[in-house]
Amino acid sequence: MSELGGSLFQQQLLENGYGPRFHAYYYKQWSAYEMDYHRHNSTEIMYLMSGSCIVDVMADEREERYRLKKGELILLDANVPHRLIVENEVACRMLNVEFSFISLEAGSEAAISISALAKEEAALAELLQTPFASLVLPDPEEVLHALKSLVLELDRQHGKQNVMVRLLFAELLLRLARLHREQLNPSRQHAHHYIRKVTEYLHQNYDRGIRVEEVAAAVNLHPGYLHRLFKQHTGRTLTDYLNALRMDKAKMLLAGSVIPIADIADYVGIGSRQYFHLLFRKYSDCTPTEYRERTEPDSWKTAALDRPFPERANS
Repeated sequence: MSELGGSLFQQQLLENGYGPRFHAYYYKQWSAYEMDYHRHNSTEIMYLMSGSCIVDVMADEREERYRLKKGELILLDANVPHRLIVENEVACRMLNVEFSFISLEAGSEAAISISALAKEEAALAELLQTPFASLVLPDPEEVLHALKSLVLELDRQHGKQNVMVRLLFAELLLRLARLHREQLNPSRQHAHHYIRKVTEYLHQNYDRGIRVEEVAAAVNLHPGYLHRLFKQHTGRTLTDYLNALRMDKAKMLLAGSVIPIADIADYVGIGSRQYFHLLFRKYSDCTPTEYRERTEPDSWKTAALDRPFPERANS
């Protein structure tokens, strides 16, 4: 049997008869641990069963950080540098499996090739033709069942393959592919629900510092998934939407109040006045001072002096 290598994204997987070769499989608890960056020529699935952890991934000379919680998994393609960090003393429990691909023996009736599966399941063919360095997926415990059963069976067989191992790996791949397709193509009703909740949250909290992770937690979605969902259905990033919202609020305050320009940044949740001026120019093609001068009639300048400042919302 010839070995193909570990990446999911090889054309031979779709054209010829290849199956998995397992390099590692384990169930482990980690606490207060930091792993060095490393890579291996095998695809890795890390599934968080309890607790939380950080997985840093180096892709295209840029570090990406993922915070995983219970019920989430990360799929890492072969030869992608990555490391695990567990910040808390409280243990996180994790299921792992690492595999590459080898050619199947001709005429093996018990063997199930990746190409045969992809021909039957369009979602798998799509997954194998959508290259990524890493992919985080929330799991409704469908993947967990297949992954746990696979690891237990591998342990019983001391890493050797039998019919059950091949069947469980096939199920694992198919469930991952369907979950991936679901994430990329959520139903319009499903997407509308989350987009509405996110925009409501932003309108209620724009006047304080907000991180994407905080918004994602408020609507119970993974930050990476929320980013893709929001961009797919609104045509803009979540950060762009929030900045535009803040600048619209800033314009209202500039035109309808006598709040000093230097203080308006705080009113719209931006801590840096310099950054506020940069953003305002980006979204308005003028400075805050120029905008106030354009929109404020001479009579308002005098009359407004007697008006009280609006109350600052509690953050």
